[in-house]
Amino acid sequence: MLDNSPFQAFLMKNQRSFNEADWGEWCHKAEAHALPGAVQFVELAQRLGIEVFFISNRAKDLDTATIKNLKEQGFAIKDSNQFLGLGTVVPQCESVGSEKGCRRMLVGRTHRVIMQFGDQLGDFMEVLNNTVNARQTEVQPYLNWVGQRWFVLPNPMYGSWESALINNNWAQPSAQRRQQKLDALIGE
Repeated sequence: MLDNSPFQAFLMKNQRSFNEADWGEWCHKAEAHALPGAVQFVELAQRLGIEVFFISNRAKDLDTATIKNLKEQGFAIKDSNQFLGLGTVVPQCESVGSEKGCRRMLVGRTHRVIMQFGDQLGDFMEVLNNTVNARQTEVQPYLNWVGQRWFVLPNPMYGSWESALINNNWAQPSAQRRQQKLDALIGE
């Protein structure tokens, strides 16, 4: 819902890698703009009586700043329970890392989920074996949901797809990680 590309540009311009301190500073500024059409879509859903939930992997300490940013961009958030950040406790559900399954389950306990939007596979399903082949196999049964129930807004800047391309090994030298990403490119 929010465009964080200015933060990614900051990292690139300053030759920095993602880190929690810079990310937290960006989130607390609450300067991210809404993605084009996102506010209007949420407004339409709400007018039709559909309750919208925002499930994010922003850390719990960023909830207030994120809700502020969403509201300033025009998203009508009536209740802080509509925002489920990383660290949201879901009774009788154990999360693995930053997987969103428990938070999706929490919404599903009281609501019928009719659509999901996200920028990576983990926004729709749990992907515990994060390899290119495993991701393809795990998503295969759900491909007909894309464009019907699941709506993907691809994020070319970061995501679990990136880890899969480097065999989940961030300890490799950056040149080696870059080469693995280049090797995975389709076309020229």
